[in-house]
Amino acid sequence: MNYNRILVRYGEISTKGRNRKQFTAKLRENILQALKDFPTISVTASRDRLHILLGDENGEAIFPRLEKIFGIQSFSPVVKVAQDIEAIKEAGLSLVQKSFEPGKTFKVSARRADKHFALDTNELNYEVGSYILQNVDGLKVDVKKPDINLNVEVRKEGVYLSSETYKGSTGMPVGASGKAMLMLSGGIDSPVAGYLTMKRGVEVEAVHFHSPPFTSERAKQKVIDLSKKLSAFSGKVKLHIVPFTNIQQTIHDQVPENYTMTSTRRMMLRIADQIRQKNEGLALVTGESLGQVASQTLESMQAINDVTNTPVLRPLIAMDKLEIIDIAQKIDTHDISILPYEDCCTIFTPPAPKTRPKTDKVTYYESFVDFDTLIKEAVDKTETMTIDGSTGSETEKTFDGLL
Repeated sequence: MNYNRILVRYGEISTKGRNRKQFTAKLRENILQALKDFPTISVTASRDRLHILLGDENGEAIFPRLEKIFGIQSFSPVVKVAQDIEAIKEAGLSLVQKSFEPGKTFKVSARRADKHFALDTNELNYEVGSYILQNVDGLKVDVKKPDINLNVEVRKEGVYLSSETYKGSTGMPVGASGKAMLMLSGGIDSPVAGYLTMKRGVEVEAVHFHSPPFTSERAKQKVIDLSKKLSAFSGKVKLHIVPFTNIQQTIHDQVPENYTMTSTRRMMLRIADQIRQKNEGLALVTGESLGQVASQTLESMQAINDVTNTPVLRPLIAMDKLEIIDIAQKIDTHDISILPYEDCCTIFTPPAPKTRPKTDKVTYYESFVDFDTLIKEAVDKTETMTIDGSTGSETEKTFDGLL
């Protein structure tokens, strides 16, 4: 008997009170988005679980998509049968036979949510377990650490059986906690910061600063590829590519060398904040880790943050590089991030950047340049594309200033 649905367990969503319905609705929406190229599936959500009805689709092709959706604690392929002991035994036997190899052990774990069912859990364990033992040669019982754990759950609407459990990405459904702009460079840190922000339910739009001819088209493609990796966790990612050459060249020419890095970060933050406003975001996200490089001291962060009152989220703030690399490898962004194509964060890097910049000094240096006009021009000429996580396609190429 083939399974006909996938049971999804919520995890952290289950701890929510009055807002639980909102979170489960968002998770259902995200699952449908991730599986939109599987036309015959349907998704039903209840208070404590969600069911994906497979229709004519191949469940195993769906598993890799579900593993990346935040808000899912775990999921299992499931067979649903009527409240009939013979049907339950046959379904249980079929599931165990699928996974059985000589030497494997099993147990039955029954749960009776419908107390009106004729057999209690112990009787159900015995009836199903003994039937399977009689019909599978060489199978043995191990109630502590079985190779195959057959779950049998009796509910009013039917009986659900499963023998496999797959881990989800946990966290909260993307979009349940609002939207933020991720300052996405081509390095290792910022994609990880985006991933961790999405894990807390925040929808992320990426902002990348492109400075041709100092940065190449390959550097731009690198960021598009990173956005594709991130979109696998959220269904889609909107990417804003900001033309930054004029601003970066002006800073290089007009601001004292040891303050150019501070001023560059301030202009990036101002631009990202304007894009956030236009797209109704609530926060900015960076990949900064305290003390990792010269621009990531508390004094630098204070001088850079001075240009905005918008919350700046730094998910990596207390992580060391090895921890960040581990996550980058897990989410498959590491090998793209280390490709040797320079981004605008690495060009024009001064030999001795100020590690404890003064806000009043950098403000004074910037006062001799009309950065407002340059920033407006950069925002107006920003290229925007939407990257689809299920297909990897790029759509909706526009200029923000013309929307």
